[in-house]
Amino acid sequence: MKVLVIGATGFVGGGVARHLAGAGHDVTGLARSGEAAGRLTRQGITPLRGDVDGGLAEVVAAATTAGAVVFAAQLDAEAEERVVAHLLDALAGSGKTFLFTSGSGVLLQRTGGAWSEDSFAEDDPFTVEPLAARRLAVEELVRAAAGRDVRAIVVRPGMVWGPGDHGHVPLIRRSAEQTGAACYVGEGLNTYSHVHLDDVARLFGLALARGTAGALYHAVAGETPTRWIAEAVARERGCATRSLTPAEATTVWGTFDALILAASSRCRAPRSRRELGWAPRHTDLLGAVGAPPSGRADARPFAGVRDTALP
Repeated sequence: MKVLVIGATGFVGGGVARHLAGAGHDVTGLARSGEAAGRLTRQGITPLRGDVDGGLAEVVAAATTAGAVVFAAQLDAEAEERVVAHLLDALAGSGKTFLFTSGSGVLLQRTGGAWSEDSFAEDDPFTVEPLAARRLAVEELVRAAAGRDVRAIVVRPGMVWGPGDHGHVPLIRRSAEQTGAACYVGEGLNTYSHVHLDDVARLFGLALARGTAGALYHAVAGETPTRWIAEAVARERGCATRSLTPAEATTVWGTFDALILAASSRCRAPRSRRELGWAPRHTDLLGAVGAPPSGRADARPFAGVRDTALP
């Protein structure tokens, strides 16, 4: 199938694009620069020069010629809603597939480092995190497009980890570099469900092949309290651990990352498993701390993923 991946040069979108290309699909990826286009070409992905900020008409035109569109771009909330609406309008009545990448940040609970007993399956009711309210609105827009003859599907991963990610592990490593201790917030028992990039990419492939129009599919492989991650980083770095107050966490990580590291966001994926036959193959996040690089030659474990949890 001819697939357009919007966000193919990013962490999650790149993983999805490479997986689909490896599965035999004719994948085109949006690239803002010649350098990015060259990287896509080397990965077996046809580059399309442009971006959704300044060339939306060209992107929409490319979407209408593809059999499926994967949206995995990292945009601010207003731009995301606008671009997705344009794409869905262009695809209305076509029966074509549109896969939207969301994140489990819509489920986030501000626990200040405490554990939460709440865990959500795909269609469980929940109170949306206010910062992610617009992301939830886009999810609903996408799912409603099934009524306009678009095979529109939402994939909602937990915290995505793997080579090149920006999640909890690199953030805690940064705290060790800054403070001399691997830090967490409060009790550190807050828990964020997680999933490896390769498993997310496989879920997209399965959703493309046999996902239900209007469906929401979670991608989650496990969950690990933040303090456990800090303890693993401390062993790796040979340093102590340290509990921070929320105010101290902000000085170490900044407001947004401190919020993520103090929050719980727990989810389950029964619909993904039941309908698509998806099962994660990488579940041991802690085992990857201190592990040697794998995959691409330039890969470093947890080097640097912007968490897909929030817009």
